[in-house]
Amino acid sequence: MKNKIVAIQGDNFKKLNYNNDTTVFLALEAQKQGSKIFYYEPKNIFIKNNQIYADGNFIKLFKKKKFYKLLNKKTINLEKSNYILIRQDPPFNMNYITTTYFLDRLKTVKIINNPTSIRNISEKLYSYEFKKHMPPTIFTSRILDIKNFIKKNKFTIIKPIHGHSGNNIKLLKGNINKKFLSKYLIKHGYIMCQKFLPGIIYGDKRVFIINGKTVGSISRVPKKGSFLSNLSKGGTAIVSKLTKKEKKISNLIAKKLKKNGIYFAGIDFISEKLNGDINVTSPTGLKNYFDLTGINLAKTFWKEIK
Repeated sequence: MKNKIVAIQGDNFKKLNYNNDTTVFLALEAQKQGSKIFYYEPKNIFIKNNQIYADGNFIKLFKKKKFYKLLNKKTINLEKSNYILIRQDPPFNMNYITTTYFLDRLKTVKIINNPTSIRNISEKLYSYEFKKHMPPTIFTSRILDIKNFIKKNKFTIIKPIHGHSGNNIKLLKGNINKKFLSKYLIKHGYIMCQKFLPGIIYGDKRVFIINGKTVGSISRVPKKGSFLSNLSKGGTAIVSKLTKKEKKISNLIAKKLKKNGIYFAGIDFISEKLNGDINVTSPTGLKNYFDLTGINLAKTFWKEIK
């Protein structure tokens, strides 16, 4: 990693949370190993003279509250970088997709995750390839389908197919409100309906996958009175171990993801059931895992990439 350029395409750097942000964690390790870090926002990538450029800053990172320093503002030809990390958060919309088309044009740079693969793998729809390991689930935009599903399964989770961070997830308790469903579908289009698993009160397990291997996991426990385990929604990270069943499913998915061009991913289990989210756009949790276990998966990330 010495004297390599690691370019990171991410959200406004000033808004990142040093305490638990995976992007910062990965960048710190790359810097420690001798790399230079160039950071740019998705809106600042462009094509000129048939080359892909980005306006951004070379930065220096520190392990303290004021965790970064802008060194110098630059416009660089991204072909000159050695690695690019796609780390902006969803929503997975046309702006997100457009940046993947730009990055597809690069020929000699290792990009994590592969932009074509990100485009082809819908985080929720892709999980249907492993439906036998999931609770009852449908994907639809039809009210009749949803009503029938709720009648059969009672408590039901609904969420937008391209949602993120636990946003707009609703728990329906068997009462079908047609007016609410109509508004929800108008706003979100296709949605995912899944049988509610009460085991969520004990947390869901986030499993980390790097280069086709299952490398660790944490559990995220919802705050009291909530069914959302996302750390951004008040969930708490605790140490966890995978069961034999979870390991088997995780390894199966890991191999499939590697075959499909995904290097780094996160998958989630509730009560040994895959809950339908296979995170490939901007997986998180590595800093939380380090804080809980002392195991630095950022080292694994960069070792495997080489």
